[in-house]
Amino acid sequence: QVQLVESGGGFVQPGGSLGLSCAASGNIFNVFIMGWYRQVSGTERELVATISSGGTTEYADSVKGRFTISRNYAKKTVSLQMNSLKPEDTAVYFCDFRQRRNVLAKYTDYWGRGTQVTVAP
Repeated sequence: QVQLVESGGGFVQPGGSLGLSCAASGNIFNVFIMGWYRQVSGTERELVATISSGGTTEYADSVKGRFTISRNYAKKTVSLQMNSLKPEDTAVYFCDFRQRRNVLAKYTDYWGRGTQVTVAP
């Protein structure tokens, strides 16, 4: 099992910045992917950004150039710096930790509880 503890989020006006952090602990393998997804009530959870243990990143088109994901491999933490926030970024943000035992195995996902990000005047 892997446990995730999220921090950050809150309220900010349009154009402002917020940061999110997530720390993973437990039975962690050497290769994993950490990331952030977001969800608005009544809609599907969507990818925001991910980063692999090797440092490869992926971003949703809607956040490219505004959000930056980073990770500390030794501490098993992932952070999301969100700049130039827009009202449409308002959502609950979930930390995701994904790993598999070997290349033949399926990935297992672990989710944080979620943290609210609200962007409004």
